[in-house]
Amino acid sequence: MQIDKLRGEQLDRFFDAILSLKNRDECYQFFDDVATMSEIQSLSQRLQVAKMLRDGHTYSVIDKETNASTATISRVRRCIKYGSDGYDLVLKRLDEKNISDNE
Repeated sequence: MQIDKLRGEQLDRFFDAILSLKNRDECYQFFDDVATMSEIQSLSQRLQVAKMLRDGHTYSVIDKETNASTATISRVRRCIKYGSDGYDLVLKRLDEKNISDNE
């Protein structure tokens, strides 16, 4: 799997920190400190792009609704098709929990 290239003690500790967060408010607190607004928005945009691609939306609709560049949409599409199945894993879990886009 591709994810082996990411593995390391420093990243393990970072992921452990994320996994220690108990709720959405704690996530807001942590990510406000650890990342810029632009970085956080880019990550959330990519997840929205992945959801829309999975739901069969076209690039033009995704661009219009998310303001994602075609390069970003293409990158997310490649990750969905050839990546480590991380988007699929998360999107399925969100579907199972019935977490809406409006929350």
